Amino acid sequence: MCNPQKPGGIRIRARNARDIAAARLRFIDRARQLRIDTCLDTIEEPDGSNIIFRLQPELLHAWTPDFDTLELCGRLHLNSHTSNTDLEKEILLTMLAGPVAFEYPTYPELAASVRIRQNIVNASRRTALSFHTSKIERPLDYWTYSEQTGFTVLPGKPLIEALRKATQPEVSGELYAFSCYRATEYVILLGLAQELASSNPPLLDQLQRQWENRAIMSRQFHDVFTREFGSMSEPLPEKYYVPGDRLWFRNPDPRSADITGYEGSWVIYLGAGLFTNFWDPASPYSIHSKCVEIYHWRNGANLDADGNMQMDEAAVAEHVCATMRDADKTKEIIERMMKLRDPQDVYADGGCIDASREYPRWVCPDSTDLVLPAE
Repeated sequence: MCNPQKPGGIRIRARNARDIAAARLRFIDRARQLRIDTCLDTIEEPDGSNIIFRLQPELLHAWTPDFDTLELCGRLHLNSHTSNTDLEKEILLTMLAGPVAFEYPTYPELAASVRIRQNIVNASRRTALSFHTSKIERPLDYWTYSEQTGFTVLPGKPLIEALRKATQPEVSGELYAFSCYRATEYVILLGLAQELASSNPPLLDQLQRQWENRAIMSRQFHDVFTREFGSMSEPLPEKYYVPGDRLWFRNPDPRSADITGYEGSWVIYLGAGLFTNFWDPASPYSIHSKCVEIYHWRNGANLDADGNMQMDEAAVAEHVCATMRDADKTKEIIERMMKLRDPQDVYADGGCIDASREYPRWVCPDSTDLVLPAE
């Protein structure tokens, strides 16, 4: 578990005392506007190179006991699903409560990071897709495909609009086939691009050219666009999440995990205890409903007529409904699944909870560490 004795919260690194003072002033001013300024502990490190903002200890334990942020909105009567201000407040409070520090070189970089998280959450709520483990689709008037480059944007078609048309049926009128992993990439990319449009247009231009030539996917996407916090050696608490986090729920059953697309589930944390359900966005997952669904993948795994493993989603849904009607069975499954996952290639006593989360890199012109591959 991440060491709670290490200073977590939000850390702003600065070049000199003047920058520290400016960061302090701007952060506290924004906190005052959000009415959370009286919740803060502020620490300036002795060498003058860092300023740290954290929740006051008594509030940390009252609002996020054992770093559980899933109930924060309920405890503070925030409605982050309808109020963008409450969403910003939830993002900042969960970061301030963090067991590890979120580091930024400047206050503007922190502010951009919060806006990107808001963008990701708002885009995720509007995203509705057709789940498919092998079929892939995009709107043909904006996208083209080749095995060498993946799905690329047609020249002259704005990337932001292309991403919205591919993921948001309110824009396109269609549902397109995606895997959950690629879906999380698209909503992260959209959230980043929307922020770059105002804070760093030259980088958005580079991103546009990149996607007109070659898509960045999978491990390269992770390396280029996101930073990871938490690890198998220092895992995050099982119930610690910040709105806009990308994370993985692992399938701990080796038999059903052999089915393509059911190794686990990639999601975005929406805040207020809910996680994305891109296939039915009106019914986002709680952590408990996600655990129960993944547990029952083992009961949907079977052999087709050709002897290949496949997933019977209807059978999974039946088992989930039956479990949810049985409080004792639900409790038993949740206790089994709400544990840290086993290491890769190990299937023993671990649950479905990953050790880490991901969020986007810095994007401001003077401090970005988001470096696209050479064109």
